Amino acid sequence: MDMTKTMVSSGSDEATIAAVIFDMDGVVTKSMRAHFAAWKEVFDKFLEQRGEHAAPFTLEDYFAHVDGVPRFDGIRRFLASRFIELPEGAPDSLDWNTVHGLGNRKNQRFLAWLGANTVPTYKDTLDLIHALKSRGIKVGVFSASRNAERVLASAGVVSLFDAKVDKIDAETLDLAPKPDPAMLVETVRRLGEAPAHAIVVEDAVSGVKAGAAAGFKHVIGIDREQADDGAHARALRASGADLVTRDLRDILSLCLAGDRMQQPQ
Repeated sequence: MDMTKTMVSSGSDEATIAAVIFDMDGVVTKSMRAHFAAWKEVFDKFLEQRGEHAAPFTLEDYFAHVDGVPRFDGIRRFLASRFIELPEGAPDSLDWNTVHGLGNRKNQRFLAWLGANTVPTYKDTLDLIHALKSRGIKVGVFSASRNAERVLASAGVVSLFDAKVDKIDAETLDLAPKPDPAMLVETVRRLGEAPAHAIVVEDAVSGVKAGAAAGFKHVIGIDREQADDGAHARALRASGADLVTRDLRDILSLCLAGDRMQQPQ
């Protein structure tokens, strides 16, 4: 079965997919675990310093509160989940008791990891990207991170993408963060296409919600790093994913029936 034909052809009309855009962390690059480790180190030390006997920061906390959203928004969301309020603090603060201080400490730790490591990638994603590009389908990448350019460069995949939108672009253009679809729509726009003729691939609930809100032809959720209880996969589907998979090679077996994307068996 031809992978691209299966994915991009419609059974009920002649429309085809002209572009596919990918979230970076957790979809293209294996940087999620490094982000989680940096967040955990900062949040656990913060909670310990407060003298609170609170549960440590977990992977579930990461996906529920900080995954796929700007750094300081993630901090506010996690703190709110623990009924903690902090002042914002100065933009360059390292104060443990401010939002910006926690965010800057987390960024320090991630940048230290990035300087000492080569960012790995997901082979299934790269295989899919190469197959798409060989058939003339444009690909883009987006990220809520200011470090996206460095991460992609470390991974050696910058040249694979026909367009990129990251946190720096979002600030320049005043694009709202996910689950607002603005960043995703801008990525497709830079490819010269519209969401109705594009696919978005996401691992975060906020990104899936953004793709669904923007009217993408298909929204594919990736459930790679989560526990096997299926909770994250269910959350992705509930947020608007047409398909949830742990491996993009599953797209090889996709069947379109009357323009409906079906889950592989």
